[in-house]
This record gives sequence, C-alpha cells and structure tokens, in this order.
Amino acid sequence: MNKTYKNESLLFNNFRKGNEPAFAYFFNKYYRHILGFSIQFLHDKEEAQGITQEAFIHLWTNKDKITTLNGIQSFLYTFAKSKCLNLIRHRKVKEKYKNDTLNKKERDLDIEILTSLKFDSLALVELEDLIDKSIDELPHITKQIFVKKRFENKKNKEIAEDMDISLKTVEAHMTKALKILKSKLSFYFPVILIGMYF
Repeated sequence: MNKTYKNESLLFNNFRKGNEPAFAYFFNKYYRHILGFSIQFLHDKEEAQGITQEAFIHLWTNKDKITTLNGIQSFLYTFAKSKCLNLIRHRKVKEKYKNDTLNKKERDLDIEILTSLKFDSLALVELEDLIDKSIDELPHITKQIFVKKRFENKKNKEIAEDMDISLKTVEAHMTKALKILKSKLSFYFPVILIGMYF
C-alpha cells in the first residue's frame, strides 16, 4: 500500500466519522473535476457550480453510506450526472411551454386581427379551412419547408440542415409558398394581412 493511498484511507475513515478537514481534503481533490464534468453537460458555468456545490452537500449528508474510498468519486459523478440530466429535461419542458405559449399568443392575435375586419365566426372557420387546404395543396417539398418554417418555428438554416438542401433552395421554396398562398387568399383579405399571418 503506497503512502498516498494509506493517508487517503485514513482521511476517508475520518470523513465518514464527520471530520470536516477530511471532507475539505476530498472537496479540494474533486471539486474541479465535478465542475468541469457538469459544465460539459450544461454549457453554463453558474448552473454547473450550483450542481457541484449541491453534490458535495449531498456527499456530506450521506457520508455514512459511502463504504469505500473510491466510492466518493463515484458518488459525486453519479449525483452530478443525474442533476445535469434533470436540469436539461427541465430546460426542454420550459422551452416547449415557452414556444407553445408564443404560438398561442400569435394565433390569438391572428384571430383578433381577422375579427377586427368584421368576419363572423362562420367566415373565420371557413377561412381557417381554406388556409389549411391551401397549405396542403402546396407542392410536397414547398409544403414541407413552409410547415417547418411557419409551424415548427425553424430558421432557414435549420431547415436546410434538416433536409440536406441549400439555404437558397429553402428561401426559393418559401418565396414560392408565399406567392401561391397570396394568390389563393388575396380575395379574402388584404395582401399586407397575409404577410402578417404567414
């Protein structure tokens, strides 16, 4: 048994008994590793620092459950990984809620604008049906690109990458889609409103 391992074994035993200097030793030894590990997951130093501190607090409160010296490192990494993954999932839920909320507000605004033009409820339903039908009748690729842009809120660059096509091709299809829709819907409301809607 080498000297370092022997010293750490002694420190580990003291740590399990609640010795704070022994805990400080393992804190100093592993803090940077856990922080770096968390940053790789989150790409946010402040959030990673919070999780790292939480990992060590959790280590201290569960010190009696760590049965081996190597168990400290394993415990810290496992805890940090779990917390990082939970935070990433939470971010996704928040982002989805944010997008859904924005889409609803945008849709409500669309209806408000149409209502202000004195459409009755039946006309609004008919118009919605016409819009859906007009989109559905777009050429296949043009429709795919339009739906990704308008309803999935994707940027032109993202669409180009998703479909493995050039940025110019995306832009050309969007121009084509708007031209077709303006032609089909211009009888129902002004061209400027079509531009706001789409």
